[in-house]
Amino acid sequence: MFKKLSLTLICILGTIGLFAQTHSQEFGIQTDNDSYLAQGSDRYYTNGIFFYYRKALKISDTGSKLQNKVLGIELGQKMFNAQTGDVPGASFVDRPFAAYSYIGTTLNLLYKNESTLKLSAQVGVVGPAAGGEPVQKLIHNTFGFYTLNGWQYQIRNDVELNLSTEYNKLLARASWVDVSLASYVNLGTGFTGAGVGPLIRLGNFNQLFNSISTQSTASLTEQTGLLHKHEIFFYYKPQANLVAYDATIQGGLFSTHDPNSMEITGTKKPFVFSQQFGAAISFNRFTFDVAAIFHTREVKSMIQSHQWAAITGVYRFK
Repeated sequence: MFKKLSLTLICILGTIGLFAQTHSQEFGIQTDNDSYLAQGSDRYYTNGIFFYYRKALKISDTGSKLQNKVLGIELGQKMFNAQTGDVPGASFVDRPFAAYSYIGTTLNLLYKNESTLKLSAQVGVVGPAAGGEPVQKLIHNTFGFYTLNGWQYQIRNDVELNLSTEYNKLLARASWVDVSLASYVNLGTGFTGAGVGPLIRLGNFNQLFNSISTQSTASLTEQTGLLHKHEIFFYYKPQANLVAYDATIQGGLFSTHDPNSMEITGTKKPFVFSQQFGAAISFNRFTFDVAAIFHTREVKSMIQSHQWAAITGVYRFK
């Protein structure tokens, strides 16, 4: 009898934890790859892997305009190929081989009026120290893909410090659709530029202060008055991007010429148009986001535009 009561209590407590709506911390993984679109391509932005930890912070002032506040730590790597990862020679490098690895922190301020301000800082490195070649070789060897050739032309080592500000603001909402302004500004030795465009959501979504869309599903206190118990929606995010500097294309900002280097850099295009189509779902402790992203050419010598898919999973706890 005691064992039955103990098991019943454990099940009840587990169920309470499972359906609790307030979780102050979360851990997430995002993987990007062009092969996810099943087009048989392996070019340009070919792979990305990111790890996220976020913790909701206390809002001390009861009269504050803030509804939620989230601190984040992230670790990531991006890899870039030419038109293929196996180029016959230097003349086929239409987009520089490059990798960017970094560690960063974010502070996400989410206001009751559904405007958000996300501040980010990253310290990273481009070049062989970023580990792009060994990681891509590991992937290709593990899954039996083709032999790589071209990393001997990659961007040389350079340390990067990058700052970013992201601003979102609700513009209009009906029961099943809303439109927000999505914008960002990057400033750093690795990446400098800005972008702006609308975010259109269709389905069951929540306010921007507690939504997948703004990476704010972690909360220290219960968020009352949410539009839906769980989120499940489709979204479309077109964006105009101004590119002032990109170290994965142009090389390190402070790099000096080395006559013995095989580095091949490129000439960036100042304007890039991107489109993101996605679906997101959040329930209990879990969040999932799947998106297809399409970019116009980022380098003048690129023979094609490029596209990839991003898959994100997040687990909330405490």
